[in-house]
Amino acid sequence: MAFPQTVRLVEVGPRDGLQNEPEPINTATKLELIERLGAAGLSYIEAASFVSPKWVPQMADHREVMQGIRRREGVTYSALTPNLKGLEAALECGVEEVAVFGAASEAFSQKNINCSVAESLDRFAPVLERAREANVRVRGYVSCVLGCPYEGEIAPAKVAEVAKALYDMGCYEVSLGDTIGTGTPLKAKRMIEAVARDIPMDKLAAHFHDTYGQALANLYAVLEEGVAVIDSSVAGLGGCPYAKGASGNVASEDVVYLLDGLGIESGIDLNALAATGTWITQAIGRPNRSKASVALAAK
Repeated sequence: MAFPQTVRLVEVGPRDGLQNEPEPINTATKLELIERLGAAGLSYIEAASFVSPKWVPQMADHREVMQGIRRREGVTYSALTPNLKGLEAALECGVEEVAVFGAASEAFSQKNINCSVAESLDRFAPVLERAREANVRVRGYVSCVLGCPYEGEIAPAKVAEVAKALYDMGCYEVSLGDTIGTGTPLKAKRMIEAVARDIPMDKLAAHFHDTYGQALANLYAVLEEGVAVIDSSVAGLGGCPYAKGASGNVASEDVVYLLDGLGIESGIDLNALAATGTWITQAIGRPNRSKASVALAAK
């Protein structure tokens, strides 16, 4: 298949990038990050997670973040809402779009949200119903699509099963996450092919972590298959708190550099994005994992 002409980046930095920090990042820094990302051309920013502060204290200021955003025209500011309580709180903050997350691994689902895959899908039904009533779109995430820290290999058919359940439930788009970053290009292709038998390719997104340095190669592989939505995190921040050793999501700057080299339009200013990556990593005292950002800063 041919590469898509345009690709939409979904910036998950404020969630994947900050929830794994040992200490909470102050609200002003999160808001500044969101502002800078929008100024760099990101049109979709997952800005907050309406999860329990007991389990993820780094996201306890979700209301302050969603209500403090200086909204830009043409930019979607979404929030993660794993249950009905989270959705109701997000709706009170005027959220435009929300996301729910499941897993293709039974063991990961039990460790992460303390229920089976089937039970997690059942919990999403009222969330989707309430979101429809509020005229709010819902995006779905599937974790561990290319490997699980507890089960190891995950069958593409299982990924397709969970993804189809989310799509049939009403998720307008399903993001496929290599949560622990163990995937390789051929596995990524086979996984996408399996899922695309049930869901149109233009309703799928790739969410690849870079633990083994394979994220860009895996993205190239699924771009060839026709995927045109990519999740990424500025400066490669983040990781999965439930998967030991998993590094951050693929760096937004590196993805944009790849897309620019392929002649694929993203609408993002690479230099502005790289400057944002440099700023946020300095602000929180973390290394910048974006090779493109580090190289540009050295010029």
